[in-house]
Amino acid sequence: MVFPKNLKEIYTKIEHSLREAGIIAGKSGRHMKFPYTISAKIAQFPIFYYMKHNNIWMYYPLGIAVGFYFIAKIHAMSNSEENKRNWAETQRKAAEKEKHN
Repeated sequence: MVFPKNLKEIYTKIEHSLREAGIIAGKSGRHMKFPYTISAKIAQFPIFYYMKHNNIWMYYPLGIAVGFYFIAKIHAMSNSEENKRNWAETQRKAAEKEKHN
């Protein structure tokens, strides 16, 4: 089971590693009272604060990962060679039946 405490620790580690790598900048002087540009709005948005303190934001990446896993499994099953042969046979039988009528 995934608990919020574990996710907060993971997001804290990710935030620290991104700050050390220089991908996320720290606070740089004065902020604009109202960020007019999209890039200023993105730069001031506290993404990791929301990921640590809001359940929807906290579980969203986890939900995407789990959903991607299941979608990949379904995709692999539906595109298997056996399923393709089965579908071709079903379509052939339907075409024969249509041709008879």
